[in-house]
Amino acid sequence: MTRRGFFKWLGIGGLLAAGGTFAVRRANVGNPYYSGPAASNFDGRTFFNPGGAEPRGFTDLLRWQLGGGKEAWPETYPSPFPAARPEPRVNGDGLRVTMVGHATMLVQIAGLNILTDPVWSERVSPFSFAGPYRRNAPGIAFDDLPPIDAVLLTHNHYDHLDLATFDRLVATHDPHIVTPLGNDTIIRQTAPTARVSTGNWGDVVRIGNGTRVHIEPAHHWSARGGNDRRMALWSAFVVETPAGRIYHVGDTGFHDGINYRAAGDKHGGFRLALLPIGAYEPRWFMQGQHQTPLEAAQGMALCRAAHTVGHHWGTFRLTNEAVEAPLYALEAALQNVGIAPARFQPMRPGQVWDVPPAERS
Repeated sequence: MTRRGFFKWLGIGGLLAAGGTFAVRRANVGNPYYSGPAASNFDGRTFFNPGGAEPRGFTDLLRWQLGGGKEAWPETYPSPFPAARPEPRVNGDGLRVTMVGHATMLVQIAGLNILTDPVWSERVSPFSFAGPYRRNAPGIAFDDLPPIDAVLLTHNHYDHLDLATFDRLVATHDPHIVTPLGNDTIIRQTAPTARVSTGNWGDVVRIGNGTRVHIEPAHHWSARGGNDRRMALWSAFVVETPAGRIYHVGDTGFHDGINYRAAGDKHGGFRLALLPIGAYEPRWFMQGQHQTPLEAAQGMALCRAAHTVGHHWGTFRLTNEAVEAPLYALEAALQNVGIAPARFQPMRPGQVWDVPPAERS
């Protein structure tokens, strides 16, 4: 068996990206990413979800990986949309989202160009020879990006924090990177000059043009290897702009809707929510960390979002469900929750959406 064949048999692709780690517990003194006082979500060494579920351990991970039940994916899953060439800026009341792929989106609002969880690499893995690979090309060629003002990085799993992409972005665009605690240490491993602002849940970062980024809770976890589990924080973001508020969630478990309700109550609803709809099977393993399309639809209603982009599906195979399963599940979910399909777009690479203004109450 070839080396690639062995890792493919083991299921390392889903293991690395969905879990971000082999999840082997090793002795580790201290925290390599962050040092600070204990807080409501930090015990002095590791971060946690208050009142939430911890990620499952190595035995359960092997049970999932070796237990079968994985639906086949095509080797390629090309987008029906051509690669986009974005305009330099969107001003006034405009809000435009262009899907790059997975959780990477270009958000243009209030004269700012914002990237979420940027990944342009072919694999999301610590290895060049194994791990999840792209089933479709990025919806924007890297060289066709407009000037990037800010980057929102939700957490450090490989399908969200891609060091090669950050290295290119810092060298070419020098963006203001906003991320929860500890992730700046990882970014500066390859991009030592990166401009990074970090914070805990509840902190606020200004990024210009009257825009503020609120770092908000998500129910997830973090790891880059076998001995750094939950040592960098994960988060969602609320982007507060003169043209409306955006709620970006990179990865999350539904957590009884607690964080969705809190975000809606705190910020008064959203013009747009960017919510994950993929990588959710098997539920016994993924429930605490990845939500289903039904939970995403419920979350949209709970946080009072006028419109939603569905992401985190169709580009990298991470878990058991078929490539288009999130689409069919979302269609049923929207009917169940009573949300018009036009308000919740499961976007494909290259797709561009000019988001309507939220109706004023």
